[in-house]
Amino acid sequence: MEKEIKTFNDLLEILKRRKWSIVIPAAAIFILSGVIAFVIPPTYRSTSTILIEDQEVPRDFVTTTVTGFADQRLQTINQKIMGTTKLLDIINRFNLYGDLRGKWATEDIIEKMRKKDIKFNTISADVIDPRTGQPRPATIAFTLSYEGKNPDVTQKIASELASLYLDENLKDREKQSEGTSKFMSDEMKNVQKELADIDAQISAYKQKNINSLPELAQLNLQAFDSVDREIVQMNDQLRTLKERESYLQSELAAIPTDAANQDKTRLSELRVRLVDLKSHFTDEHPDVIKTKNELAELVKQLRATGRDTPDSKPDSPAYITLSSQLASTRSEIDSVKRQIESFIKKRDTYRKRVESSPGVEEGYKNILVHRNNLQMKFDELSKKTMDARVSQGLEKEQKGERFTVIDAARLPEKPVRPNIAAILLIGLVLGIGSGIGVAAVKEHGDQTAHTSEVLAQATAFPVLATIPEIVTWQDINRLKGERRKVIVGVVLLMIVTPLLVHFLVMDLDIFWAKVMRRMAKLG
Repeated sequence: MEKEIKTFNDLLEILKRRKWSIVIPAAAIFILSGVIAFVIPPTYRSTSTILIEDQEVPRDFVTTTVTGFADQRLQTINQKIMGTTKLLDIINRFNLYGDLRGKWATEDIIEKMRKKDIKFNTISADVIDPRTGQPRPATIAFTLSYEGKNPDVTQKIASELASLYLDENLKDREKQSEGTSKFMSDEMKNVQKELADIDAQISAYKQKNINSLPELAQLNLQAFDSVDREIVQMNDQLRTLKERESYLQSELAAIPTDAANQDKTRLSELRVRLVDLKSHFTDEHPDVIKTKNELAELVKQLRATGRDTPDSKPDSPAYITLSSQLASTRSEIDSVKRQIESFIKKRDTYRKRVESSPGVEEGYKNILVHRNNLQMKFDELSKKTMDARVSQGLEKEQKGERFTVIDAARLPEKPVRPNIAAILLIGLVLGIGSGIGVAAVKEHGDQTAHTSEVLAQATAFPVLATIPEIVTWQDINRLKGERRKVIVGVVLLMIVTPLLVHFLVMDLDIFWAKVMRRMAKLG
């Protein structure tokens, strides 16, 4: 039988008929939600806020060697702190997750702590990127939170995590600055050694090409010109002496004399020449040996002919004078020739020096260019090494960029979960909704006509009279029995529910204490 609700009174009639169908499910669900709200262990949260402060000394005076943006360093530090080793150490020191040990694997417990219990959030602001000059979001602070069942332990772990981040940041910055300083110092020492090697190479190159160095090129050229002029003058002198020799020979040839006088004259010439040669050379000199041999041969010939007597003298004084002059001239000619040979050797030496000077200069320039490049690199490394040492001191004295706790972890007073008011409200709404749903289902399945209007509409006949329900003793007893069942069910529910909570969840004394504490906090 299809029923229509036309008036508000019809709705009220249905509510009266189905009041227990609404009240009982609503009450049961509301009570269950209350039990759940008070049985779920409370979860507390403690949070530390850490500010990323810039270095105290202006960057115009001291530039730190620790580069990179804060969020990049935070990611690195976060990977270290959230590693298995450090989290396991915290779990063991604070005896965390005692209820899970033996039930869960250690890796699962650490994963729960890392992903569910520890919260890491960054606070960003727009800053100018020095590399591009464009604004970009940069991390200026971050928060560290820990959620746990015990408020005291929760605060301690949140503080411990903040300390780990601060210490790890200091260690990383000091390590990076120290590594940079050591690297720069080692590089500077290597370049310094290369400079010493190149200086030794320059010294050896100069020693090897001492007479062909670029700075001596002009001097070698002047010496070459001077020696060349000397050779010209000596050639002129030689030419004059040869002309004189020719003249004396022609004069001497014009004087008549015998063979004996000619030999004696030749003997005198050889003796004069030998004396002159000995004054310039040693006895081993080829010209001295040659002259000695000629002199000995001539003396031998004179002795063989009996013309070597000391009192034998040339008959003509003019012949003797010309012979002496000729011998002297010839001696001067030999001396000039020797000087010319010596000057030619010097000129060839200077010519080689002048010709090799451009090549020596090119090699010297190449070495100097390499040396200058090394010197520039050494000067640059010296400056960078000094900056790195200053930056290292900056980090050791904690004057560089650092993490500062601006809001330390506090003892949480209220749990963040569960939200008792929300659970109770949801339980109430669900209970009422469930009750209404049950009542609607029952009403829809009930084919009884409770009013004359419904009966007339269903049968299409007018209702002549309505007879009220005649309640018999059987009906009264049945209703009493149903009420007793309901009462017994409610009583059993009230008894069984605390027992289940006591034996399966927690002791009732603890439960009651929690309820009273929650109520006090809510009040």
